[in-house]
Amino acid sequence: MKPLIAPLSLLALAALAACGQSKTETVNQTIGDPMANQLANAPVAELPPSLKSSKSYRCKDNSLVFIDLFDGDKLANVRTDKAAPPVKLTAPEAGKPLVAEGGYKLEGSGSTLTVTLPGKSAQACKA
Repeated sequence: MKPLIAPLSLLALAALAACGQSKTETVNQTIGDPMANQLANAPVAELPPSLKSSKSYRCKDNSLVFIDLFDGDKLANVRTDKAAPPVKLTAPEAGKPLVAEGGYKLEGSGSTLTVTLPGKSAQACKA
């Protein structure tokens, strides 16, 4: 009698497993995006300016300065060594001197600039 118990129990489990498979699941599409209001009211992100020029400049004391100028004339990166990390100089509006903490200052445009570096006086530099 015991050999019949195992096949009957398997048959009963299979029948129970198939019971709920004919039901369909309904998905509610009305919930929507929980952040929709925040995204709709978010301010427009301002993209960073594109690179206008990247040049090396020879200064009056015969030193080299590497300067990246960006569109809008309110941002520049300055390096005293080509492999050094850049120092970011900014201006409140175009035409004003670009400055950074530590004594960095950049004035002018084009191939001739006036550069002030920490611990040094202002000097003319040409591309």
